[in-house]
Amino acid sequence: MNEPIRRLSIVVLAMILTLMVAASYIQVIAAGDLNADARNVRTLYREYGTFRGPIVVDGESVVWSEPVDDPFNYQRTYADGPLYAAATGYYSIVFGRTAIEQTENDLLSGTADSLFWTRLSNLVSGETQRGASVELTLDAAVQEAAAAALGDSSGAVVALDPATGEVLAMVTSPTYDPATLAGHSSAEVNESYQALLAQEDGPLVNRAIAGDTYPPGSTFKLVVAAAALEAGYDADSELYAPDQLELPDTSRTLGNYGGESCSANERQTLAESLEMSCNTSFANLGMQLGWGVVERKAEEFGWGEQLSIPLAVTPSRLPVNPDEAQTAMASIGQYDDRATPLQMAMVAAGIANDGVLMRPYLVDNVRDADLRVVEETEPAEMSQPMTRADANELTDMMVGVVESGTGTAAQISGVEVAGKTGTAETGTDERPHTWFVGFAPADNPVVAVAVLVENGGSTEGEVTGGRVAAPIARSVMEAALASRGGS
Repeated sequence: MNEPIRRLSIVVLAMILTLMVAASYIQVIAAGDLNADARNVRTLYREYGTFRGPIVVDGESVVWSEPVDDPFNYQRTYADGPLYAAATGYYSIVFGRTAIEQTENDLLSGTADSLFWTRLSNLVSGETQRGASVELTLDAAVQEAAAAALGDSSGAVVALDPATGEVLAMVTSPTYDPATLAGHSSAEVNESYQALLAQEDGPLVNRAIAGDTYPPGSTFKLVVAAAALEAGYDADSELYAPDQLELPDTSRTLGNYGGESCSANERQTLAESLEMSCNTSFANLGMQLGWGVVERKAEEFGWGEQLSIPLAVTPSRLPVNPDEAQTAMASIGQYDDRATPLQMAMVAAGIANDGVLMRPYLVDNVRDADLRVVEETEPAEMSQPMTRADANELTDMMVGVVESGTGTAAQISGVEVAGKTGTAETGTDERPHTWFVGFAPADNPVVAVAVLVENGGSTEGEVTGGRVAAPIARSVMEAALASRGGS
């Protein structure tokens, strides 16, 4: 063989080897990634062609797959889509998956490891693969009451079972209908998605757990009060409560909301200060305790925690190394304090559960196609921010807030309610955010709730947590009491 032919043979052999290596890589190593690529239409058809499990609330499917006569075989269907969108999310051929549709995708699609034996059984019997059903902790009656009470106002409501951490309600407003993003027409889905993005009020943002965090305002005084009780204060401890508090190392003073006077003699008990939500006394108390003490207590209630319920929760934030003046402002829930509504519901739940904070969760259990439970969430303790004695004392003070303080609009006939209002300045010309957190019944709680209404919602005139958010919380607690037998 002459030299040119030998060289050509080597080149051809190298090309054949290259093709063999490339084919092996594509068929073996890269197969998974290529199959998962959203641009792979065959994979898309295969995924949609498999029966996807339902999402269930109170034994009823709120999301399911309906057989249809098109290449996708099934249409994802959402009953009361806007009501449950914050929890379920959407399943879209264009934009993928969000919320439970995303976090529980392997279970819903039937590909999870926990469903291996189910898939094997289907293979042997020749049955079609079916996804598992995911049962949520939401209570339909509580969810509906929260949505109705919040109405068209921008904001969020979160309700928890204090004893377990179950999320009983998670409502965000404005909301959207996942069905508009689950259609099989790419053009229509794109149009719907762009319309949602164009809305300035952000209907795709889950205000309850993600997106923006908010200054908690006077609801943060519960954290300061908890820190004070641990430091040796009690409900009758006298606090300095001037009309104007001088902020150290500044020329500024801090007053009370609306210019009110907390006390004629500038002295007030801790219980009285919480009842009327006195700013100057709590700002001064925070400085006396020191930011390190307040910060540790907030962290015990969950601030800074990377939570998954299993939806990802935006961590609530605290100021970093504030000076005394900043500590004073942070102690009344202003300055750089930021929290999600879920975080504030956790504060209420921790106090309600004798000082034990349970880890919040949204998925109750998962069942295969034969209704066998393959996964189940067990309640788990997250932390113990308070002793039982301190929690009971703070509960009594919160009962005073609702009985004769700023939270009277949260009263429920025949039921003792514990609560705290909040009116949080935003640092802009817009009206303040309004808050209420609380639980009921105070002596044996079945529900803890946090309500946030951005900029006071549609309420005219002066807006406060007691006027705007407390009535919403009352409606949610009443629904929970009726549903869960706590009245």
